[in-house]
Amino acid sequence: MTVTEQTVVGTGASDLTQAARDHLWMHFARMGTYQQEPAPVIVRGRGARIWDDRGHEVLDGLSGLFVVQVGHGREELAEVMAKQARDLAFFPVWGYATEPAIELADRLAGYAPGDLNRVFFTTGGGEAVESAWKVAKQFFKLTGKPLKHKVISRATAYHGTPQGALAITGLPAMKQAFEPLTPGGFRVPNTNVYRAERMGAPTDPVEFGRWAADRIEEAILFEGPDTVAAVVLEPVQNSGGCFTPPPGYFQRVREICDRHDVLLVSDEVICGFGRHGTMFAAEKFGYQPDIITCAKGMSSGYGPIGAMIATDRIMEPFLKGENFFPHGYTFAGHPVSAAVSLANLDIFEREGLNQNVLDNEQALGDTMRRLLDLDIVGDVRGDGYFWAVELVKDKATKETFGPAERETLIKRFLPGALFRNGLYCRPDDRGEPVIQVAPPLTCGQAEFDEIEQVLRTTLTEAMRLV
Repeated sequence: MTVTEQTVVGTGASDLTQAARDHLWMHFARMGTYQQEPAPVIVRGRGARIWDDRGHEVLDGLSGLFVVQVGHGREELAEVMAKQARDLAFFPVWGYATEPAIELADRLAGYAPGDLNRVFFTTGGGEAVESAWKVAKQFFKLTGKPLKHKVISRATAYHGTPQGALAITGLPAMKQAFEPLTPGGFRVPNTNVYRAERMGAPTDPVEFGRWAADRIEEAILFEGPDTVAAVVLEPVQNSGGCFTPPPGYFQRVREICDRHDVLLVSDEVICGFGRHGTMFAAEKFGYQPDIITCAKGMSSGYGPIGAMIATDRIMEPFLKGENFFPHGYTFAGHPVSAAVSLANLDIFEREGLNQNVLDNEQALGDTMRRLLDLDIVGDVRGDGYFWAVELVKDKATKETFGPAERETLIKRFLPGALFRNGLYCRPDDRGEPVIQVAPPLTCGQAEFDEIEQVLRTTLTEAMRLV
């Protein structure tokens, strides 16, 4: 009898937690922790709520992992998946096409700005970033600039775990166990204006944006424009805590990329599909990428899928003669994932979810900023339905917490305390210590208030620890 069968007939949650302890290798998790303390087992979701195997109800303040835009438990999406599985459960897009893949590619091209008309499917965001770097390198080889292979990205930015995407990632601690990585990744400062003084940068937002963008050109010139293929940037940088673009920043970056014939890649794995109130955040922030990478919200997590979307210019040399892109994934453009993505996007349009974000983003920001009256909260920043609270040791000086305090606060106390208090969100210290929230796009003021109240209660408890 399997563990699932045992649970159904009543032998209880202990069988699941023991099986998890014995067999499930969880991602980004300290596995030794779960030898003493069982991992939470999530068994059900409805709307913005999830429940564990003990019946504990929690507000999903992170949309799973910036994924479940339309909310959990959508019966119509389950029905679409079942129908597609009955008609055609699987066929690869390796020289063949399926109806759902064709229709979804057409839909995405229609949403994407400018002539981003070519959709290369993957099964997730890291694979999309990996694909973007590979296509950039091959594009320049095919167009007579074979030395262009380097990528510039920002400090603290996360772009995925494959070897190439990890080389683009700006988090040294995430790389050390896997070095040497793919060569060619280089870093520039991010857009954390709250820490501008520490970077020796101007604190005026417009001047800071110009300064940060100019560091990209400085890096291109230092490495040599004939060797740099791409600049990879998130519209709002996730890791470090929701760094928004200063005014004029992306317009300046676009000018720099054009001047040096460098591709601008907008990594919208988190920011795409309504997180900022538009299908792609590049549209909201007013810039035209050469490539968009996306995943997560495309299907709201109901099926694993991602994509690299490229311009007609990038596709053009691949249409000549015997040229082809020697790259792909078995499950990319999976028929069931593509079908449920189309149905998910139908919900976006029918329920006006992008407009809901635009209508309510100010209210979410204002609600989150109430937390600034706590001594432990140094900054609250974000955009759309994507916000971060930066935690500080000293509010006046912006002094951050040391390694031991971070271990206590971020690793040991906050994840469990927030969950016990009724909120799933993300404590993180890959940059400075932050808590991130990104609720489903269906949420409104009632959920915002609940998020703020749980954060306030939990951070008040945390202040007594540190």
